[in-house]
Amino acid sequence: MGSMHGYRIARRIEKVAENLVRLNQGSIYPALIRLEQQAWIRTQWGVSETKRKVKFYSLTRAGSKQLNVEVANWERTTTLITRVLEAKS
Repeated sequence: MGSMHGYRIARRIEKVAENLVRLNQGSIYPALIRLEQQAWIRTQWGVSETKRKVKFYSLTRAGSKQLNVEVANWERTTTLITRVLEAKS
């Protein structure tokens, strides 16, 4: 998806989640800081569509690898939960 600023990332997540979740600055920016500290994202200053100076975030190679790990973990977890729920029937 390329680099995005924090506000746009939050709105993208909400759109993909079909507005089942609402993110605010108090939740998105601390998460972005943690991801940057882990070197999973990088930042670069730029200018937004509204001509404001903003920080753009993009995934690093390490972040891409970690994303694959997290997706695999999530898929294993949801498979396990599905099996447990089906076994109750």
